[in-house]
Amino acid sequence: MLTISQLAAYAGVTVRAVRHYHQIGLLPEPERDRSGYRRYGAHAVVSLVKIATLADAGVPLSEVADLLEADDDTFSKAVQRIDAHLRDEIARLERSRSSIRKLAAGDALLLPADVVAYLDRLRDLGIAGPVLDGERDGWILMAARWPDRIREWMPGKMASLDDPRIVRLYRVLSMLFDIDLPQEPLLVEAADLMAALAEEAYRQDHTTQQETRDDAVPFDLLELLALETDPRATRLVELMRERGWDGWTRLERIDPPH
Repeated sequence: MLTISQLAAYAGVTVRAVRHYHQIGLLPEPERDRSGYRRYGAHAVVSLVKIATLADAGVPLSEVADLLEADDDTFSKAVQRIDAHLRDEIARLERSRSSIRKLAAGDALLLPADVVAYLDRLRDLGIAGPVLDGERDGWILMAARWPDRIREWMPGKMASLDDPRIVRLYRVLSMLFDIDLPQEPLLVEAADLMAALAEEAYRQDHTTQQETRDDAVPFDLLELLALETDPRATRLVELMRERGWDGWTRLERIDPPH
């Protein structure tokens, strides 16, 4: 959990800006903990990155709240209205106009093109709803910390979607949000798939680059994002521990064999 200073630094804004977003109701302000501090989780980081990006693109703060909650059609129409307004100030706001036009593409303003292509591939595979939203928000967290590393990672991520086990994992996680389906069997299947993939990567000695290993905050936030999004993530973590793995986004073997 982050302090307000850490939250601001992570999203690339000032503490004063965060407090202003609190004051005008764009970003919820958490209650103080027992030590008297306000602590922020992964969803707060994602929200702040979105707000800061839209504000930097020239969207008036009075319209940001509506855009954050808008459906695709309303979002697109709002973007067109903003673009029409910016045409009257083209000499001063040319850069903002370019950014505003990107808003019509949705994820394209918040994420690199490689990640957008990956999300589009997931959509083509039938992955949608909370699972796709969580994937997108996770990449927002990663891109905010390591914008120059994303391009290196994406070919491997895109290639991984050729593995039917990974596609099945995405689909099983998506099925968990169908309230008419039994939950525990799906959680067990997801844990079995994740454990098998983790075991394979462990045997092949796939390791994270030192630059990312030394910076645990983004991975901690990804863990929080999953737990904040759905309480069933806690059960999945328990099932993974039963299979000898600890964590969520960066699995570590419990008592690895010699």
